[in-house]
Amino acid sequence: MKILLAADGSEHSLRAAQHVINAVSGCERHEVVLLNVQAPIDAPEIRSHMKASEIEAMQETHGGDALAPVREVLDAAGVPYTPVVLIGPVAETIVQFAADQGCDKIVMGTRGLGALGSALLGSVSQEVLGLTHLPVTLVK
Repeated sequence: MKILLAADGSEHSLRAAQHVINAVSGCERHEVVLLNVQAPIDAPEIRSHMKASEIEAMQETHGGDALAPVREVLDAAGVPYTPVVLIGPVAETIVQFAADQGCDKIVMGTRGLGALGSALLGSVSQEVLGLTHLPVTLVK
C-alpha cells in the first residue's frame, strides 16, 4: 500500500500522521510519501523585489519547515517515508502527485493552518475529495 500523507504542519496534520502510523503498523508492505504543497506566490510586491528562484527557495524552505513536526512523529514511530515539497495549486497538486506516484490512498487533516481553512471544513480537503478517484481519509 502506498499512502500519500499531505501535511501542512497543523495539529490536524499531526493527527493524520498518527493515523498513518496506526494504519501501517503490522503491515509488511507499505510506502509513505509525505507531501507539503506551497501555493504559488504571484503578489507583484514580492515578485518585483525577489527573483523567481529566490521565491521558490523560500517556499521550499517553508514547506520543509511545515513537514518538520510530522517528520518527527513518523521518525519516532520508525515509519519510513519520502518527504516532498511542491509548489502549485494545493488541492490539484496533491491529487495529481498522488496519481503520478501510484498512491493507493490520500490521508490528510480536515483543516489546515490558513485562516480560511480554519473557518470552513478545510477547503483544500473538500477540493481534494472532489478531484480524486482515490480513497481519502480526513483526520480531525
